[in-house]
Amino acid sequence: QVQVVESGGGLVQAGGSLRLSCSASGRTFSPLAMGWFRQAPGKEREFVATMRWSGGSTTYSDFVKGRFTISRERAGNTVHLQMNSLTPEDTAVYYCKATSAGWNRDYWGEGTQVTVSS
Repeated sequence: QVQVVESGGGLVQAGGSLRLSCSASGRTFSPLAMGWFRQAPGKEREFVATMRWSGGSTTYSDFVKGRFTISRERAGNTVHLQMNSLTPEDTAVYYCKATSAGWNRDYWGEGTQVTVSS
């Protein structure tokens, strides 16, 4: 069983910053990639950023490029999402997705709320 746990959400004013963290754990879990998605009220879940574990290459959605940075800690299978210059449009529940190497199976966390006030 793989558990994915996010933390770090909260309330911040526009222009502010937040740092989200996500850890994936499981007896035999080895990540292929880990990343972030978000879902705002009334909207579909959308891709934010991802990092491949081998090599550390990253991909960002256009609307966060230059503002958000994804990073990792190999120990503990942990990724962080540093979010700067936040706007009210960034308000959403942020979900972490961990993809397992080999089986390419996706595991999701329960999400963490990010609210940006104007």
